[in-house]
Amino acid sequence: MEFIRKSIVLAVFTIIMTGLQAQNTEKVQEAFIDSYSCETNANYTDAINILKNVYDPASYHINTRLGWLCYISGQFTESAAYYQKAIELKPYAIEARFGLTYPASSMGNWAQVKNQYIKILELDPQNTKANYYFGLMLYESGDYGLAAKHFEKVVNLFPFDSKSVLMFGWANFQLGKTREAEVLFREVLIIEPNNESALEGLELIK
Repeated sequence: MEFIRKSIVLAVFTIIMTGLQAQNTEKVQEAFIDSYSCETNANYTDAINILKNVYDPASYHINTRLGWLCYISGQFTESAAYYQKAIELKPYAIEARFGLTYPASSMGNWAQVKNQYIKILELDPQNTKANYYFGLMLYESGDYGLAAKHFEKVVNLFPFDSKSVLMFGWANFQLGKTREAEVLFREVLIIEPNNESALEGLELIK
């Protein structure tokens, strides 16, 4: 008899919790709909506040969304904090890591940006966006050899991507590989005729 009573209590509790969870899900869905609407109208403050009213620290989606909204509203510190929370919740996801690079770069925190690109490439070595932008960071720091390796990965996957072919060309030029650089600059001019940077590179090789 006691077993039956406990089973009934458990069943009732489960039904109640399921109902509450469904209500909470609907509430969050409505908040997202309203938040998107406010963002469309560039009303970022309301878009943020709407989500804060249903904020759940354990929600990857809410934290990621708030990270984006805070970023586009210029609240870079808050944006970084939300993205960091999202990363902690789903450490193998790369979208929040990319998101974190936006406020971090806006605040000039290049070490944090670099760390995120490194982690993204550990999770997804062929990721073209991370390879390209990490390559740019390395190029700007004067590490042309490693930069070339990252640009080459992108070019191998997307040979028609003129900006990656161009940077691969410049990295080779900086390494003294003028023959390879010339070929790459000429490829850029096939993809994007009259590209000024490629023309400049060819002039320097003459």
